Amino acid sequence: MTHPISKLFRTHALAACILACGATTAFCSGEAAAQSPGAPHETPADLVDGLHSAFGEHHARAVHAKGTILQGSFTPSPEARGLTVATAFAGGTIPVTARFSDFTGIPDISDATGAANPRGLAIKFRVPAGAALDVVTHSFNGFPTRTSDEFAQLLRAIGSSGEAASKPTALDNFLAAHPVAVTFLTTQKPPPQSYATSSYFGVNAFAFVDAKGARHDVRYRFVPAAGEHWLDAAALKTAGPDYLQAEIAQRVGAAQVSFDWYAQVAQVGDVLDDPSVAWPESRRLVKLGTVTLTRLDADQARTDKSLLFLPGQLPQGIEADDPMIAMRNASYPISFGARQ
Repeated sequence: MTHPISKLFRTHALAACILACGATTAFCSGEAAAQSPGAPHETPADLVDGLHSAFGEHHARAVHAKGTILQGSFTPSPEARGLTVATAFAGGTIPVTARFSDFTGIPDISDATGAANPRGLAIKFRVPAGAALDVVTHSFNGFPTRTSDEFAQLLRAIGSSGEAASKPTALDNFLAAHPVAVTFLTTQKPPPQSYATSSYFGVNAFAFVDAKGARHDVRYRFVPAAGEHWLDAAALKTAGPDYLQAEIAQRVGAAQVSFDWYAQVAQVGDVLDDPSVAWPESRRLVKLGTVTLTRLDADQARTDKSLLFLPGQLPQGIEADDPMIAMRNASYPISFGARQ
C-alpha cells in the first residue's frame, strides 16, 4: 500500500517520510496502540529542535517559514460582546497585521506542493496596551497530535526517517500508534487558488469570559468572503513555485480581502485539551467580526524578521483552555531568537 503523494514531493522531508511509511505493516493493517499522554516532559526548546530536525535549520521561522504579510483592520460584531469582555470586541475598528504562510520551516518551499499544507494565517490585533491579542490558525480543522509532547516526537520521527532509513522507521512506529497523525498527513486539501480562498481554523480551545463571569469555550474559524476554492489537477501543473504570493499581491492590489471570524462554541462533553479532535459541525458559530486586508506590507523582509505571534498572549476576557497553548507561547520566542 502506498499513499497517493506525487513524485514531485519526494525531495521534501515530510513527504518522503509519508511515502516511506506507506509500507508499514501496522498502519496498513490498522493496528494502532493506544498511548497515554502522561505528564509533559518535552521543553519548548525540544519542540523547536524537533521542528529543525524535520525541516532543517534555516535561520528563519522554525515552521511556516515562507509567508506574505498584509495590513488591514478588524471590525467586531455586536454578537462578540455577548461572549467576552476582551477589548478587541468592545467596538470600533482596530488595525491588524496578517501573515499568510506555507507549512514547514523551509523558506523556499514551492507554493504548488501538497507538502506546503496546511497553509497558515496568523493575525496580530493592534489593540491598546495591555490588551494584546495574537491569533494563529491553519487550513486544516485539527492537529496531528493530542499533546505538544507527541508533536515533538512526531517531528523527530520525521527528521530521522528518510528514504534510506531501515524499516520500520521511527515514523512508521509513530504513525502505527497515532492514526490521527496519519489522517492529518494524508487528508489535506489540494493547494488553494489563493490564500484568500481557504478557511483557517484555530485548533486550540480558549475560554471567552463575559461580563457576568460566565465562560464560553470556543475554537476560532476564519471563513473567506471569496469562498473556498482549490486548484484542480490541470491548474496545479502550471502553478509556479511562488504563485500564492504573486496571486495575493495582485488580488489585494485590486480589491480588499476579507474573512469573517467565528467562534465555534463548545457543548458539554466537547474535548478542550485535545486539538487533534475536531468539534462537530453542528456546534454553534458566533460571528466575532470581519478582518479586512487592504494592502501588502511595504517592507516584507524587515517586517517578517521582526514579527512575532504569541498565541498565548491574551487580554482580559480570554483564557487558555488547552495546555498546548502555553508550550506554543514559550517555543515561538526561541525560534524568533534564531532568525537572521
